[in-house]
Amino acid sequence: MTLPRPLTGVRVLDFTWVRAGPWATRWLGAFGAEIIKIEWPENLDILRSNRMVIPPGVEPGPNAPGQFADTNVNKRGITLNVRTPKGLEIAKRLAAISDIVMENFSSRVMQKWGLGYEDLKKLRPDIIYVSMAGFGHTGRNHHYTTMGPSAQALSGQTFLSGLPDKPPAGWGWSYLDDTGGMYGVMGALTALRHRHATGQGQHVDLSQMTMGITLTGAAFLDRTVNGRPARRQGYPPGNRTVWPGAPLVNNYRGPTVAPHNAYRTQGGGYNDWCVIACFSDQEWHNLVGVMGSPAWATDPKFSTLQGRIEHQETLDQDIERWTQTLEKYALMEKCQAAGVRAMAVQSPEDRVEHDPQLRARGFYTALAHPLLGQHKIQGMPFTLSKSPAEISRPAPLIGQHTREVLTELLGLSLQDIRDGYTDGTFWPTRMPLYPYIEEALT
Repeated sequence: MTLPRPLTGVRVLDFTWVRAGPWATRWLGAFGAEIIKIEWPENLDILRSNRMVIPPGVEPGPNAPGQFADTNVNKRGITLNVRTPKGLEIAKRLAAISDIVMENFSSRVMQKWGLGYEDLKKLRPDIIYVSMAGFGHTGRNHHYTTMGPSAQALSGQTFLSGLPDKPPAGWGWSYLDDTGGMYGVMGALTALRHRHATGQGQHVDLSQMTMGITLTGAAFLDRTVNGRPARRQGYPPGNRTVWPGAPLVNNYRGPTVAPHNAYRTQGGGYNDWCVIACFSDQEWHNLVGVMGSPAWATDPKFSTLQGRIEHQETLDQDIERWTQTLEKYALMEKCQAAGVRAMAVQSPEDRVEHDPQLRARGFYTALAHPLLGQHKIQGMPFTLSKSPAEISRPAPLIGQHTREVLTELLGLSLQDIRDGYTDGTFWPTRMPLYPYIEEALT
């Protein structure tokens, strides 16, 4: 029996692009919402561009990048030129029959097109309008443009990142985009619940930069409560919680855990590592037992947390001599059985193809994409027993569902659709049509 999904019957008009906005609508779709993604071929989403990684053997083009395919599952896609009167009218007609409109442009773009909150509220007073601009829609700098890495810098995350005495490093992945997408979902669902209770819609105004500040909570508390500024000089390199001898003023975490590091395991290859963390003296004693109680581990200097921190370099070297005798998963299981927090460091291949826990929880779903073929898509990190999320539709090819959506929802005829392609409403007149679009027009 197919279980109902909680957002079935909710329609989302999706003007989002790149990562944060599409990540939010992706999850609304997983809970059953109907997502209609609006694009224009002459202003391609960055994730559709040839700058993105394209799987081997796949012809380059806007439908080829794998990251777009993952970020935009569970959506139908249409192409629409909202800069023309006809295209703008169609966009407004779609908004008038949608529950949620979501966009993540800088604050002036949608207003300039005539598709801002105040414009659409006139068409549907209870509309929920979610904006995800880098700086929000209020304040002196609301019109500034940004991307995830630049918002990270202003939010304080870049300042805290990097090795001691080295320049700020930033983060390898734009975590603000993924986190921003989750905050976008939170705002949309909260507003939807409010409308259910009161009948009133509202504007959800998310600032990506401000949201990033919530991820620097420990440093924020250290400054406001303890009066200590965060400085990276002396911050622990690698995976240690504290570097031996580092003054507390330079390390807001303080001396908390040792051992706490990633250790090489048997094989010594790029992917052969395991993390071990002992949060108490008892856990350390458990680890000593797992290691077979070697003489070095029973030395009194390691019996207390302070001693282990003071001699952390020697401690890590001795532990690693032992970890290199075991394969990383065998080491993990041996430690976990003894009550020691140890986890193998997993590569993407490990996670997708070999992790039995993720497989047991059904985290990955195999989808057939028209161009990319069969590939796995990540699912929700939580499960619902009565109304589960579902990844059921591959990301749309650009303009794949234009005829389907506009005939189904707005009652346009096939001739109306053909005329829209001829006059540049649904496709740039200078661009040849893709075969699947030509097929839809016959």
